[in-house]
Amino acid sequence: MFLVGLTGGIATGKSTVSLMMKELGVPVVDADLIARQIVEPGKKAWEKIRQVFGEEVFQESGEIDRAKLGAVVFADVEKRRAINKITHPLIYSEIRSQVFKHLLKGEQFVVLDLPLLYESNKVTSYLYKTIVVACEDEIQLERLLTRNQYTEKEAIARIEAQMPLEKKCSMADIIIENSGSLANTRKQVEGIVRLLRSSNHHIYNRVVYGGMLLAFIFLAVFLLYWFCLG
Repeated sequence: MFLVGLTGGIATGKSTVSLMMKELGVPVVDADLIARQIVEPGKKAWEKIRQVFGEEVFQESGEIDRAKLGAVVFADVEKRRAINKITHPLIYSEIRSQVFKHLLKGEQFVVLDLPLLYESNKVTSYLYKTIVVACEDEIQLERLLTRNQYTEKEAIARIEAQMPLEKKCSMADIIIENSGSLANTRKQVEGIVRLLRSSNHHIYNRVVYGGMLLAFIFLAVFLLYWFCLG
């Protein structure tokens, strides 16, 4: 099995592309979904966030107020580090668990939907290909204003807080241009999925890592036999 990274900028349409891939039968590990699941009431990260950030970032229902927490960590670098320290180990642990389950199912490849793929740089060395979803600057700003109801100043600040989209595109193997219609984006996604499904890289991985495993087993058996004779 091989891994493919999917990322983009805020409001460029990464989630839309991720959904299209799922509809085409591609196994996707969604880091955003995992991030929401690990902070559900009563879970370890939920408890820790309550201890570190206090009641002001919680709703009356006990759920985290994502808008308030987002505003707090966006405005304070140290608090951003604190939330990352709480959540990132749990997120990546769940990602590894889901990838392993797909491996056991015999999947050809898995897409890792990671908003901070390049920023965190934790998994890039394990990826066969990386895909960046991009769009024109004006469209990105317009989408963010509509989706999150930020002021223009707030929206620009959110965009500028991320790694520049141009830099992400320069690091990508594949770029999906998402400034046009959904039909156009879907056509690009379908082509990319066909390309990935035509790859034999999973066979290479099985031969290489399977060979390494067999060599390890042979060595272990040989050493055990040698010690028994000794």
